[in-house]
Amino acid sequence: MSSYRFCRTDDIGLLVDALNRCWAPYHPDEPPVTPAAFKRSIRDLQVWCSSCMVAFSGSDPISVLIGAKRLSSTLVHKIAVHPDHRRQGHGRHLLASLGSKLAILGPPRIVAEVPETLVPARELFVASGYVQEAVLTDYVLQGLAPSERGNAARVEGFVIPVTIDDLSANGLLGEDHPPVCWERSVGTLTARKDDIAGLAVASDERIEAYVLYVARGAATEIVSLRSLIDDGGARLKQLLSQLRMRGMTSFRFPKVHPAEISKELLEMLGFHSVGEHLLYAATARSQ
Repeated sequence: MSSYRFCRTDDIGLLVDALNRCWAPYHPDEPPVTPAAFKRSIRDLQVWCSSCMVAFSGSDPISVLIGAKRLSSTLVHKIAVHPDHRRQGHGRHLLASLGSKLAILGPPRIVAEVPETLVPARELFVASGYVQEAVLTDYVLQGLAPSERGNAARVEGFVIPVTIDDLSANGLLGEDHPPVCWERSVGTLTARKDDIAGLAVASDERIEAYVLYVARGAATEIVSLRSLIDDGGARLKQLLSQLRMRGMTSFRFPKVHPAEISKELLEMLGFHSVGEHLLYAATARSQ
């Protein structure tokens, strides 16, 4: 007989165990989840233990759902069923239970960002009433863009260090911020601000373009890349060139929303696609 329950703040150990039993078999290249890593997801992504669920067979976790919650929506950050217990309805039950709870407590919008390669997960969300809203594309950049192999164009302005607090003080992280994935949203950037570095092109009057990044070993993770001037990407090109001058030669720009920055501009800058995530959304409803 299976049982299900929502979790509490003192259930971090249970959730870590459930993830390592149910999620890890499908992601063998990822390191085991630790309590410290889970607590970091609470800080960075606003994972709420009360939006997480575990299914049991006896005392053994057999399925887990990890939910992150903000005022606008809830993210199904992870959902997994132990390989020995698939095709028994556990995943749909977890999603339905979360939807019933959010229909009462809110927020009513629920989203999920599912790798295009995880066909069973995609089928689960579609069968549970979720609708695909967008394709989020993973990009990488290695070496020079074609436009940089000659003399790179220069633009007027100053290249200066910039922080999350600087961008916020200049009104660049407000309601007009473009749609982005959950892991690079304004809420996440603010939570991770001590880990994130940045450069900007600025005039005497304003910030005109900026890049935010986290150095991760051989590859640098781009967490935001934005131009506020219609210059054909010249300012962004200059910023990326500055990063290369500092020894960064390989870049990852994950889960780019099509409304965040155009594919054509990224390709001009030298990025190319290496994968996709599908953004699904649903409105919470009582069962």
